[in-house]
Amino acid sequence: MEIKIGVLNVPTQVIIESDESAEQVRAKVAEALQTGGLLELTDSKGATTLVPGAQIGFVELGIESKHRVGFGIG
Repeated sequence: MEIKIGVLNVPTQVIIESDESAEQVRAKVAEALQTGGLLELTDSKGATTLVPGAQIGFVELGIESKHRVGFGIG
């Protein structure tokens, strides 16, 4: 799932491709916004992105994708 994060006073978005579910990401975002702590997300390759909760402008969650098995065309 693609996650786009807008950070206050930063002109570009942070874009992460994650294997976490939308519910897991929503819970992490809500906690970071409530506590002002860090939003910690791990992408599908294992890299971690940290965003200060007080600096989050918006979070956009893409559609959760199912992993395909085999060789798909198109």
